[in-house]
Amino acid sequence: MKKNEIKREDHEAGISAAEHERQRAGQQSPGRAKATILKVHSVNDYARYIGAPVLHPLVSVIHYDELEHCRHSLNNYDVYAIFIGDETLEDLTYGLTTYDLHRHALMCVAPGQIGGKADTGEEIQTKGWALLFDPELLHATDLERRMSAYTFFSYNTNEALLMTAEQRQTIVCQMEAIRQELMGPADDHTPHVVLSYLQLILEYISRYYTRQLSLQTQASSDLLTRFENLLKRYYADGLQRTHGLPTVKYCAQELFLSPNYFGDLIRQMTGDTASNIIRRFVMQQAQKMLIGGVGVTAAAEQLGFEYPQHFTRMFKKHFGESPSQYLNRKR
Repeated sequence: MKKNEIKREDHEAGISAAEHERQRAGQQSPGRAKATILKVHSVNDYARYIGAPVLHPLVSVIHYDELEHCRHSLNNYDVYAIFIGDETLEDLTYGLTTYDLHRHALMCVAPGQIGGKADTGEEIQTKGWALLFDPELLHATDLERRMSAYTFFSYNTNEALLMTAEQRQTIVCQMEAIRQELMGPADDHTPHVVLSYLQLILEYISRYYTRQLSLQTQASSDLLTRFENLLKRYYADGLQRTHGLPTVKYCAQELFLSPNYFGDLIRQMTGDTASNIIRRFVMQQAQKMLIGGVGVTAAAEQLGFEYPQHFTRMFKKHFGESPSQYLNRKR
């Protein structure tokens, strides 16, 4: 069901839903090795593969409990997807690792991500829901402009939304409403109704994640300390000489979090962004260097700036004056 950014051309073993159907029937394409990745170009590539009803070209709502011939699949997504597990699923793939999805957990997938579980040919009985929607559905809508705010589409598996039964039911009700709308006669109102329910689902997920983040910030009160110590160690180890300025991505990886989840935790704890905190730390080091007699060019190099001009611009943006103006005022 999830995830790791991947280039489609890197996976020549990937196949279409139609190819999977041929393999189910025992037909092998000439000259092609048995494939392991299902390319989900459209929402119905996945729906057809698992035997779910095809409701709309751009939206698919799947209730796994109703499926008779469902099979695992390792998927390469070109669409958005939201998965709710109503039982524990084990040994799912996430990039090069595996994970278990716990009961009532919700995970989100964005285009360009890969995950799931390789098809062994065994038919399975699983429980839960899936909602898949094509980016084309959002084109030129308010929801398309809002999508960047839903950072949970890039969370790691260990950052899945762990819902209560009531939260799960709230989201499932909206999924059922979309399915009911798609099963009825389509008219000019259908796209607006579907988008309204979809945005409501995303807002509920965002709300529930905010609550989860709040609980985790209370339980992880040392995160800011570990973040600051990480920045100190970055410079103490001289990593800026080869890696340049520390980044949110680097810090998140060192703290075993996805960049978006890390950023959301920091914002929840401080009301500020992780990138601002990094910049503030770097500028504090810059102040100490300049006061200690280090020149502007040398300070820029020692801090990991590629060019002194970049250092000067950041310093002026942060302090409201250039490094030379700062030094003149301090003398």
